[in-house]
Amino acid sequence: MSDPLAEIVALLKPVPSIAKLVTAGGAWWVERRDLGHPFYCAMVEGRCLLTIAGRPPIVLEPGDFVLVPQIHAFTMSSLRPPPPGTTPQRLETSPGVFRLGNPDAPADVTAMVGHCSFLANDKQLLSALLPDIVHAQGEQRLTDLVRMIHAEMVGGLAAREMILSRLLEVLFIDALRRAEGAKTSPGLLRGLSDLRLAPALRRIHQDPSGGVSVEDLAKTSAMSRSAFFDRFRRQVGVAPMEYVTGWRMALAKDLLVRREAPLVEIATRIGYASASAFSVAFTRHVGVTPGYFSRIP
Repeated sequence: MSDPLAEIVALLKPVPSIAKLVTAGGAWWVERRDLGHPFYCAMVEGRCLLTIAGRPPIVLEPGDFVLVPQIHAFTMSSLRPPPPGTTPQRLETSPGVFRLGNPDAPADVTAMVGHCSFLANDKQLLSALLPDIVHAQGEQRLTDLVRMIHAEMVGGLAAREMILSRLLEVLFIDALRRAEGAKTSPGLLRGLSDLRLAPALRRIHQDPSGGVSVEDLAKTSAMSRSAFFDRFRRQVGVAPMEYVTGWRMALAKDLLVRREAPLVEIATRIGYASASAFSVAFTRHVGVTPGYFSRIP
């Protein structure tokens, strides 16, 4: 059987951009407003607040791990933040190591944090299928993975980029596996946690070239067409055939960029009867022709 979660993460192609060891003491806060850059944090010692725009604050404790696939704006602070308007105190004490707050105050918080980016050509679609946030507690394996990523980032050893990309893929998959799918925001994890919808999602991923309809997928899920349609849209966040088309186009974009197959073969692989039919659908969905897309730097 196909593994939709592994396929989504592999197509996203996560690569680390920043990995830091952070210590903090006294009253402190730090803010980040980068749009669309995933963020993760593993708490080693102490407690602090993580506040993501539009969500209630989360108290992070030792052993906690947080992953936000589509970070927008957030603050991290001491449990008692400094007064509003206070300028953040941030000092890089050595490569990849930062001190927050009053440098003369005892350090009572240690955390490993990182930011990454997605190299996928359809990262908006793919990342939208992931939950808004993953908060795992007491998962030492996740902390160990973050520690390995940090060591690779500062180590400068051979094959560094390959190891980092693989470690980050494992970190994402491991973190997402620990999310409680039924309690996450609408998306792939929530759909896979639904025993009725999971077979339909696996069917879509297992054979993207196969002819599927809402009726076919509803039968796979042993549901009526209308009940399946409503449940799929509620749990996954998009209509069934919108998901099918989006997944096929994500695969097509990856194949076009890699230039490993002619247009007619790509069309066949993702379920179109001819190169012209695929070209029309791709242009309507993406806004440019497949040939033009393949030449975009």
